[in-house]
Amino acid sequence: MAKWFARAGWVMLAVLITGFIALASWEPFYAEESAAPPPRQYRAEIIRDEFGVPHVYGRTDADVAFGVAIAHAEDDFFTLQDVMAMTRGRYGAITGEKGAGVDYAYHLLDARGTADRHYDTLPADTRALLEAYASGLNQYAKEHAQELKLTNLFPVNGRDIAAGFALRQPFFFGLDSIIAPLVEGGELRREYGPDIPGFPRPPELRLKGNQRETANYSPLGEDAALAGSNAFAIAPAKSGGPTILVSNTHQPWKGPVAWYELVVESGEGWHFAGATFPGAPFPLLGHNENLGWTNTVNRPDLTDIYQLELNNAGTHYWLDGKWRALEHRTIILPVKLGPITLPIRRTIYRSAHGPVIMNDKGAFAIRYAGIDRLDQLDAYYRLNKTRNLAEWQAQLARMAVPSTNFIYADRTGNIAYTYNAALPDRAPGHNWRGILPGSTSALIWPGPVTYDKLPQYVNPASGWLYNSNNTPFTAAGPGSDLNPQDYAPELGVELKQTNRSRQAWTLLSIASRIDRAALERIKYDTAYDRAGYVADLWDALEVMDLSGETELDAARDLLLEWDFNADGYGRADALALLMIKPFMTAEYGNHVDLPDPRQQLARSVAHLKSHFGRIDPPATALLRLRQGPGRHAVDLPMDGGSDTLRAATDWNVDEDGRLSVKHADSFIQWVEWAAGKPVSSRSIMPYGAATTRPENRHYTDQAQLFVAHKLKPVHFWRKDVMANAKRRYAVESH
Repeated sequence: MAKWFARAGWVMLAVLITGFIALASWEPFYAEESAAPPPRQYRAEIIRDEFGVPHVYGRTDADVAFGVAIAHAEDDFFTLQDVMAMTRGRYGAITGEKGAGVDYAYHLLDARGTADRHYDTLPADTRALLEAYASGLNQYAKEHAQELKLTNLFPVNGRDIAAGFALRQPFFFGLDSIIAPLVEGGELRREYGPDIPGFPRPPELRLKGNQRETANYSPLGEDAALAGSNAFAIAPAKSGGPTILVSNTHQPWKGPVAWYELVVESGEGWHFAGATFPGAPFPLLGHNENLGWTNTVNRPDLTDIYQLELNNAGTHYWLDGKWRALEHRTIILPVKLGPITLPIRRTIYRSAHGPVIMNDKGAFAIRYAGIDRLDQLDAYYRLNKTRNLAEWQAQLARMAVPSTNFIYADRTGNIAYTYNAALPDRAPGHNWRGILPGSTSALIWPGPVTYDKLPQYVNPASGWLYNSNNTPFTAAGPGSDLNPQDYAPELGVELKQTNRSRQAWTLLSIASRIDRAALERIKYDTAYDRAGYVADLWDALEVMDLSGETELDAARDLLLEWDFNADGYGRADALALLMIKPFMTAEYGNHVDLPDPRQQLARSVAHLKSHFGRIDPPATALLRLRQGPGRHAVDLPMDGGSDTLRAATDWNVDEDGRLSVKHADSFIQWVEWAAGKPVSSRSIMPYGAATTRPENRHYTDQAQLFVAHKLKPVHFWRKDVMANAKRRYAVESH
């Protein structure tokens, strides 16, 4: 009997070992492999300037795209691998549960299917660009196998790059805030435009509570809900000199939507300076010789929700008087857990409306702007090569880019702003902000409205334009702003303001001239307006009963004396910084449960007392720009705050109690076209060109300039590049 138990024990151990090995090794073999692009010879020249910014040259646009992939991988292959894993539904095999949420969204939205259905319809030169970029990534991966995070992630091809665009674009207008409550069965909220006549205001479709406490389905990263940006365009008559375009984006400083600066030039007329995201073969904003643009995130109502009526078996849904089969397929989500990767089985559903999510409350289909479209890839590429306002508008008029505001300027003095959004062509008379019945195809809109229906400005009388993630109806000042009553409520145009918007609109409106110095003061402004959620918070502080709580009472008095300026000099700046952030997050995310002012005051006081021994330390000692480790590590003071024009939007709380900024002013570019002179520009990044390479001297070499509100030159013209070249080398395919 003892021998039998011993043998059984060995068998059980063998089974456990076999199971462990299987769980540790199954995922790369299960993953569907991508075929490498067809072999082609590429050759590019990369010249790195004094800040390590790559200037990529090639005979063809495809040669340049190959070089862009190599240069970006040299600086941040770490992040590029994450993005490629997302485009293959394998991010959970790298990051575990967090990545599995993104992989679920990848399958739910059918990103791969969208790429497969439409890739061959893209123009040949656009496909050539994507294949060249994929080839560059493949070559770098092959030559640097020691850096790989995941087996069989490469090779990738142009369809993989396209699938990444199909996955990511809807999350810029907040699709994750729709998916999350539906998947988790949470309370639904909605808050977009004005009331629709004849319909009661419905429950608002947003996630209840703190979004960070729920699964993250966004491939943009956990800070997507805080996405912001500022943009300014000034006409020559108002500046007293050049046409000015300022791109002041607010993105995470690391991750899948962290900016990467570059300049590209080909023998086929592609010449552009700007920035791109990991996984994109071309700049997404910046300027060429003749014109430029920048973007800010907008949040129009671009998603509709339909409740389906299912049969008893849950296999069919009722549409137009008959039962339709509910499409379904089983997927496997890889979820890394320590040394093993768990295979989690899920079922994905789809109806004629779009993706379907099942929860305890029923079956809900979602339809969103840009659904089953891929031509945004071609539109971005063509925008790079436009030569004037008419050509630029023609590309936007395709309605291929589902969202984000575009602010424009050019060398002839034109300035423009398009509230770009593929606004669904909804029939009037329905409550589009509510949960729609899924039983009639009359409510399944076919596509977007036409371009002329969008709010847009061209050369306003004020001579200036701006956007700070606010309604498009405040953009050009008194007498030049559009009237919201001119736009139908079913369009779903947002009406919200931000503190940054209130400040920018006021400062721009009162300025008699907006030259470089005046615009710099506006761009780096650190003030708050006592309005909106800030006013609500301070009103609550004024009436708060703190009898017998001496420490909190003293903190409240300090805040009530605050000058509403996060410049780092006031005694209350640090305390105000901690107080405002959660309320800004709730406002941006439309959360149901707002923070409790008293609890937040107590937490803020406790934090400062614990780490500084006082409630009034200098804010610059609290708020830090930190990047490490290694000999190039930095730890520098920051100014600004959440929702100020000089933005410090989000941070990590380090062990020493300091706030290490991770989402704020990111890529800043200042472009000027002076009469009779070639375009010139300056830029800055928070860290440097090589953000994930601690051994590289460009890991943090821009940080000191960044905190000092300074910009560096952009070497757009080749003669300037050669005069400032620090490294020059060729890359070729093989």
